[in-house]
Amino acid sequence: MRHPQPTSARFRAAVVGGTGYGGAELIRLLLGHPSVALARVTSIDHVNEPLEAVHLNLTRTGLRFEEIPLSEAAHDMDVVFLGLPHGVSCTLAPELERLSAKVIDLSGDFRLKDKDVYAKYYGQEHPYPEQLDGRWIFGLPELYRDQIRRAKRVASPGCFATAIMLGLAPLAQHGLLAGPVQTVAATGSSGSGAYAKPGTHHPLRASNMKIYKPLEHQHTPEIEQILREAIVLAGNDTRFTLNFVPVSAPLVRGILATSFVRVPASIDDAELTRIFHDDYEDAAFVRILGSQGRHAEVVAVKGSMWVDLSWALSNSDGKARQLVVTTALDNLVKGGAGQAVQSMNLMLGLPVGEGIDAPALWP
Repeated sequence: MRHPQPTSARFRAAVVGGTGYGGAELIRLLLGHPSVALARVTSIDHVNEPLEAVHLNLTRTGLRFEEIPLSEAAHDMDVVFLGLPHGVSCTLAPELERLSAKVIDLSGDFRLKDKDVYAKYYGQEHPYPEQLDGRWIFGLPELYRDQIRRAKRVASPGCFATAIMLGLAPLAQHGLLAGPVQTVAATGSSGSGAYAKPGTHHPLRASNMKIYKPLEHQHTPEIEQILREAIVLAGNDTRFTLNFVPVSAPLVRGILATSFVRVPASIDDAELTRIFHDDYEDAAFVRILGSQGRHAEVVAVKGSMWVDLSWALSNSDGKARQLVVTTALDNLVKGGAGQAVQSMNLMLGLPVGEGIDAPALWP
């Protein structure tokens, strides 16, 4: 039986680069979207093969992987998702400028504003640095909802960046981030992509935990960039820096990020509750667990758009308190494809949670 496409879909979407795990999630979510029909999926691998030959969770979709130019892939589309590796999307910049379709890029090629920072963290010069001048909107709906609604080009955030920023952004907006913040975040193996490498090979990961790219992960600069902007908008200084240590965990999906922040002694649990609830009152997918209930954990958000946020606050030493903020999300959904679809909904004038509001898997 063929997978049912929406019979009353108002919009058409294409996925460029659809054989990876991010592409798989885009395909899964778009196939079930009530207002958007997935019309085309391209790839340089598995050309002419049906989608379900690669993504075994799918049934008969009626679609095959096509190897066609970007202009042809985008023809007659309302939105185009780029599921390409870092360093590839940026090479398409001139073609992207000519498209009438809205574009959402899931790579890191258009998130940063500083070409030198891009070169440092991505290991190559950006071929079109003028693209970093602000013409791409950063696709974090909790912070940039109105800008995304008006955008034609959206650079969707990284998975670590989403988890860490959602835990720290309210603090930045209220002047509570200053100096270095320490973050340790553990991630599942799907974040490393569909093709096995020594660091992601199952026998070396299944019963193992290790750090990688300590203090130099490529999501660090986008976190610093966005949170510094929030600090400046709040009228505070920009001494904030992030010391980020990623951890490879024996999971397939999920990120658990824990950040350590020194806050003034006057900050108490009631004030933190007010800050987080006020800032995320209209956020579709952020659950504030606070400090009195359960702590954020991956199993409660797996397969969903939900971000769980909890914290712990030490007693005052007379000058300051130690605040620990923890967030959990699914790196492929809210940390990846689902967040891109969330931005698409805003760009197309649809309800922000349409097609992506299913509960998490349990257990």
